[in-house]
Amino acid sequence: MARVKRGVTSHARHKKVLQAASGYRGRRKNTIRVAKQAVDKALQYAYRDRRTRKRDFRRLWIQRINAGVRDHSGGGLTYARFMHGLTLAGIDVDRKVLADLAVREPDAFKALVDQAGEALQAAA
Repeated sequence: MARVKRGVTSHARHKKVLQAASGYRGRRKNTIRVAKQAVDKALQYAYRDRRTRKRDFRRLWIQRINAGVRDHSGGGLTYARFMHGLTLAGIDVDRKVLADLAVREPDAFKALVDQAGEALQAAA
């Protein structure tokens, strides 16, 4: 039976890891043992942070909406009351769009704040 030499397979696997580690600093970019650890850890962070990113953006949108609401309502309305007012008014807009309106279209956002405030007063 012929002898199997695994140089080609090992070289291909090493090349794949080192390619992924290019751009790292120090031995992490050119020593296979260290590079493999660094790439494995980087992939773990990437997997975890794909989920974390969604939470972070939602928090950012809520902060922007809250700031916009407090500016346009004269301080009398909070984020939670505003969202409740939108529900009562039958306005179904997601937080991403609301945050974008608060930043880029303050007049349109002011109109939404006014409608939410009117709906809250009518319900009270």
